[in-house]
Amino acid sequence: MAPITIDPTRTAVLSMDLQNGIVSIYARDDQELVTRAGALQKQARAVHVPVIHVKVAFRPGLPEISARNPLFGAIKASKQHQQFFEGDSGSIHPAVAPEPGEIVIGKSRVNPFAGTDLEMVLRANDIDTLVIFGIATSGVVLSCLLHASDADYRLFVVKDCCTDADNDLHICLIDKLFPRRSVVVSSEEMITAMKETAS
Repeated sequence: MAPITIDPTRTAVLSMDLQNGIVSIYARDDQELVTRAGALQKQARAVHVPVIHVKVAFRPGLPEISARNPLFGAIKASKQHQQFFEGDSGSIHPAVAPEPGEIVIGKSRVNPFAGTDLEMVLRANDIDTLVIFGIATSGVVLSCLLHASDADYRLFVVKDCCTDADNDLHICLIDKLFPRRSVVVSSEEMITAMKETAS
């Protein structure tokens, strides 16, 4: 792989759906995922790369959700499922929590661009490169990558800060699909690249 180079003034880190409830289910077998993601966020901040947090969030009663939506319609129909995204369960995990002044994007779809002001925030700050990771690989990471790729962003996917309920699907996406649209890296490789940028 060619050396990783980034321009901190044109790059943002997208930390996506790393909420307590989601982490507890999807990353139960990899407790270090949020530790790696937190270390990457820390290094990004050290070189003045903005960290943007994305989380699933709904208004009371979920008026933004249609019953025609198979995934979110099921959440709207179940108070138990809604509680998964409320309170402590819906909060971003402490290991990757926003620092004061960092942007948090609430979304009510899988794609972090759908119905949010994420695109506006990125354009307003002249961001053309995204370092993305989150849960799940086949959900928010995949949908973000496809949208951002079509919008001509330069993309890095941090593979060891992503996970999925279906490990075979996770591996297939990381090994076969994502490299067609992005540069797939480890958290250690991205942290090293950011340190070299600073020097």
